[in-house]
Amino acid sequence: MLDHRVQVLLDDERYEKVAREARRRGISIGAVIREAIDRLPTDSEARRAAIEAILAAEPMPVPDDPADLRRELDTARDSDER
Repeated sequence: MLDHRVQVLLDDERYEKVAREARRRGISIGAVIREAIDRLPTDSEARRAAIEAILAAEPMPVPDDPADLRRELDTARDSDER
């Protein structure tokens, strides 16, 4: 059961793309959009992917002193913001 109405504004290119897909499959534009939403990862899937990426990462050296690690992270963050 559909309970919520949503209005989305699309430019001509996006509208034609979704309308073409709807025509090709013989379904409504709304159905195409709902199916696209259904393909988005759930929070648990996104978390699982992040955990797998962390576990698959190559080991790297980490300073023994937490203060050194903090300085290193702050320096890295500052250089990313520039």
